[in-house]
Amino acid sequence: MKNYLGVGISVGVLAGLWTQLSIELTLITWVAFVAWACFFAAGGGRAGLVKGLAANVSGVLWAYLASLALEQATFNGAVAIAVALLGFVLCVQAALPLLSFIPGAFAGTALFFGTAFDLSGVLIAIVAGALLGIVSEVLGAKIQASFDRTSAPTGPAPAPAAVA
Repeated sequence: MKNYLGVGISVGVLAGLWTQLSIELTLITWVAFVAWACFFAAGGGRAGLVKGLAANVSGVLWAYLASLALEQATFNGAVAIAVALLGFVLCVQAALPLLSFIPGAFAGTALFFGTAFDLSGVLIAIVAGALLGIVSEVLGAKIQASFDRTSAPTGPAPAPAAVA
């Protein structure tokens, strides 16, 4: 079974630091956590960083375009039609390898709508979350390796002392 102590420590420390920093800089704290989760859900590493970030950003941009179209729509059911089209596009774009992480695209769309259409705020927090993902993974592996080295036996056990 894989050990998660190292990544747990790195995520815990970085989560606390991000929360404090994002509050001080008036960034959207929770959005980064969703992007961070997408990094891990997309498999982690360089591939998880690229796929998670690309999918999140594409979802945000499609939602932004839908919001622009909805500003012009005045008929009943316009929102339902826009959401239906968004769902279709978010799935179909997955034919492109870069955008193949469908949950990340849906998350990006939800993030945009969940922040009341804050395009720049969402994009900044998504990038921060993706970067937190890669940093926490690398740092977590280093922490885990240090634990693994200290708990591994270093040689044969000493012989018991003779009793007189």
